[in-house]
Amino acid sequence: MSGSPEPVVLRADGVMVVLDVAGPGLPRVLHWGADLGALDAGAVRALTPALPLAATNDAVRLTLVPTQAEGWIGRPGLAGHREGSWPYPRLALTGPVALEDGSVRVRAADVDAGIALTTELVLSPEGVLRIRHALTNTGTGPYTVERVDTLLPVPADALELLDFTGRWARERAPQRGPFTHGTRLRENRRGRTGHDGTGLLIAGTDGFGFGSGQVWGVHVGWSGNHSHVAERIPEGFAVIGGGELLAAGEVRLAEGETYTTPWTYFVWSGAGLDGLGQRLHRFLRARPNHPRTPRPVVLNTWEAVYFDHRLDRLTGLADVAARIGVERFVLDDGWFRGRRDDHAGLGDWYVDPAVWPDGLHPLVKHVRSLGMQFGLWVEPEMVNPDSDLARTHPDWLLAAPGRPPMPARNQYILDLARPEAFGYVLDRLDALVGEYQIDYFKWDHNRDLLEAVHDGHAGVHAQTLATYRLLDELRRRHPELEIESCSSGGARVDLGILARTDRIWASDTNDALERQAIQRWTGLLVPPELTGSHVGPYESHTTGRTAELSFRAITALFAHAGIEWDVSSCSETELDRLAAWIRLYKRLRPLLHSGDTVRADHPDPAAWVHGTVSPDRTRAVYAYLKLTSSPDIVPAPIRLPGLDPARTYTVTVPGELEVPAGIALRQPEWLLAGTVTVPGSVLTAVGLPAPLLNPSQGIVLEVGTVEPRAPGE
Repeated sequence: MSGSPEPVVLRADGVMVVLDVAGPGLPRVLHWGADLGALDAGAVRALTPALPLAATNDAVRLTLVPTQAEGWIGRPGLAGHREGSWPYPRLALTGPVALEDGSVRVRAADVDAGIALTTELVLSPEGVLRIRHALTNTGTGPYTVERVDTLLPVPADALELLDFTGRWARERAPQRGPFTHGTRLRENRRGRTGHDGTGLLIAGTDGFGFGSGQVWGVHVGWSGNHSHVAERIPEGFAVIGGGELLAAGEVRLAEGETYTTPWTYFVWSGAGLDGLGQRLHRFLRARPNHPRTPRPVVLNTWEAVYFDHRLDRLTGLADVAARIGVERFVLDDGWFRGRRDDHAGLGDWYVDPAVWPDGLHPLVKHVRSLGMQFGLWVEPEMVNPDSDLARTHPDWLLAAPGRPPMPARNQYILDLARPEAFGYVLDRLDALVGEYQIDYFKWDHNRDLLEAVHDGHAGVHAQTLATYRLLDELRRRHPELEIESCSSGGARVDLGILARTDRIWASDTNDALERQAIQRWTGLLVPPELTGSHVGPYESHTTGRTAELSFRAITALFAHAGIEWDVSSCSETELDRLAAWIRLYKRLRPLLHSGDTVRADHPDPAAWVHGTVSPDRTRAVYAYLKLTSSPDIVPAPIRLPGLDPARTYTVTVPGELEVPAGIALRQPEWLLAGTVTVPGSVLTAVGLPAPLLNPSQGIVLEVGTVEPRAPGE
């Protein structure tokens, strides 16, 4: 043991990953979590567990890709075979494990089985660890890949699991329970991330909250089929991880071919869920392709006009939008050939001359004359049976010949892995952007991929890669084009699609009450500047629920804000209030889109407190929202997380938003005054007296430091 190499250590921003690289098998993960300080080979020996009776002669090794060769009897990290043979790989290192610039590259092989594996581990400066594998067939004949996952250990005191489910218009609903022996497996076979996709699978210490406890999270950055897993076995191991979910025979490697997994992201926080989310947000904001310009106020026409596309109506809508401060006008579904409802036209990406005899030029010219950008809705991966494209090229469907899958939303999927279909869609989108100088695509994807077959084999893997290539090539040709990932709302929200798009549409519901929960939990993964949220009409078209304008406005404020409402039908009072809200958004968006998102572990489940704090903790903005009625007559105080207890702050209710009357004979003194100066220690530990509000009412609090006076002032 004295000759064993030192462990390889990755560390950044208080996070540490320790690998035992003594071999001969793959590196063993000794630790992932808080930085433990200096470690040497002696520490590796100290971390070797006891060997119980009725066990293998050597201790079980939890490697980067655990298999039965190391005694691992849980879910294997690598599964595959060569025409039924070599089902149990034994990977051994083929060279030294190199550490360079915060990343590790591991090379291993099973010479007998004829496979080689290269694993990359990269720990970002923000403490986010990402891992991917490349599996190469080095043998004779095809090798079928069944699974290449990544599993990392979590400690024994990770006693709870949090994951998410959902449905259309109700995405990211939390599920929380004990982390017991057995397997918690979330498999998604929808061909997209899914409304019910967990997004993040999180293990945590008992009772973890937004601001307390240790949490370990995993996210598979892939827009096709995928799995997330948490498993605890009696041998003393608990793991979380995941990877791409492959169908039978979907990836068969010819001699010399390589399968590369998507990146799987791991994030640890010692400061609860907010700490986890803040690491992910900082990581995303550090990407070269992250949006750097202020996120423009959007007006999307869907809930304003639906399929009723008339030039006079749309130019009138644009006039009102520009008047109140909208910066981007997006024409939604209904502009292309034969598209009078959702039964026809998908695939025929030509402007409909029956509706637009002069093309979109009159509308685009008018929108731009008002100083706004122009955006357009598309759904390039789909096709209606009632379309010229489907009639001309029925063989372009992502389906087995003569066996189209069950239709959904009156549409099928276009096989983008087929070069002719890919080329057609790319040419049409390229032509639209070129002709109209389009600034923004709302890129939709409105159905699951059922029985997806490409070239006789399961086709979700190839379709996902083709979609990525399409987005990448379109962005290469048009670097200024921005793209939103919409998938019947929030069914394609993952870091794979966000590597190629500029925001996600979190949900098709603009019901502000539903949106509060959706945005709260989506925001663990996605920062607010990448999350679209719009002020809808008084009555939600998805739920029928009504809400005051101020509550709808507050909900959209803490995201990439917009409007989805026929503002030409609004009263002058409503327009004035919308204009004031837009001015507030524009004033606050530098803070909202760069600061740390925080959420209070508020004692009253009927009310939520959340906000954004600047990295230097000199400024913040919060929302206090009453969701339902409370059994308490006097509500719990509003504690403001994230502030510096050693500073003094001024708390102000911004005048751009109307303060609701609520249900009080008299509201708290500070609210009546409109401003108050309070030590940070009081705001974080005690809080301000909460106003008495009705359900679906809220207020915004703007917070800034009071600069200390110099002596003699």
